[in-house]
Amino acid sequence: MLRFGCPQVVIDRLDPLVNPGQIPSPHMHQIVGGNAFNATMTKGDVSGAASCTTCSFTEDLSNYWTANVYFKARNGTYKRVPQGGAALQFNDKFSNTMKDGILVYYVSATPGKITAPKPGFRMLSGDPTLRTAKSNMKMQNCYRCYTGPNFGGDNAAPCADGKLDTQKFPTKPCLGGIRSNILFPTCWDGVNLDSPNHQDHVAYPTSGPANFLSAGSACPSTHPIKIPQLMLEVVWDTTKFNNAADWPTDGSQPFYLSHGDNTGYGQHADYVFGWKDNSLQKAMDTSNCMGASCAGLKSQAVDVAKKCAVKPVVNEDKEGWLKELPGMAMPMV
Repeated sequence: MLRFGCPQVVIDRLDPLVNPGQIPSPHMHQIVGGNAFNATMTKGDVSGAASCTTCSFTEDLSNYWTANVYFKARNGTYKRVPQGGAALQFNDKFSNTMKDGILVYYVSATPGKITAPKPGFRMLSGDPTLRTAKSNMKMQNCYRCYTGPNFGGDNAAPCADGKLDTQKFPTKPCLGGIRSNILFPTCWDGVNLDSPNHQDHVAYPTSGPANFLSAGSACPSTHPIKIPQLMLEVVWDTTKFNNAADWPTDGSQPFYLSHGDNTGYGQHADYVFGWKDNSLQKAMDTSNCMGASCAGLKSQAVDVAKKCAVKPVVNEDKEGWLKELPGMAMPMV
């Protein structure tokens, strides 16, 4: 299991998968990884186009992005919720100190039997239009409310515990923040590097979305090639927004995904593969490989990683209190 942190390379209203070439795209994203990220990166190998990465493994020039989360105050204004580092039960200095980023997991339950994606590979997990519970999404995307301070979590597998995990936003203040987990499909058709909806060329195991600790589930005959279990994890630092006096008077919760969803069901993420050479395949073939040190992969310090950046293309206020969510009738500044 590779587990490593990636600080943001940029926050911008771009989406080269769903809205290639569109500037700006409909809603805001937080993007991590290589500095080749741009609005038109729809084809080819991105590892050769990037000169640096925000990820702790320098061979990983991939890009990963998710919707941002915003807090809506009683006066109707919105504020972007920052991200914390990792849950503190893990001894990972890079991830625990990175702030404003994403934790990335690649898991192989059967070393030597997992095929790493190829250059040009892309995929999307989740459905941004979803506003109600969907049974087959139960173990795909979830939230966990941390009840202790300092992002104090637990070791229970993500999206696997009906008591700890929910498909929708938590409905009460979370003293330690809110953790998001997004699990990508683990089966590939072996032919197509992408598909029109960025989902049809991949599939979940026949047993449904896989638990990241048991990624060896059987693949359907239409998608016979097992790929690593990719999971993204974000700890949203909601601790500054836990004052009950700031929450809606009707008892509803005040958080919104950046595409206007205040249910949380529309959580989604995008992935563009960009590992150098065969570095990911080598790591997936290595037994007893855990955490942020594995298979000879080169790592970098968090302060070095944070120097890798992409200049924002869409000029919008990303830190202040906003009258509208970006993309929803908010004028450019």
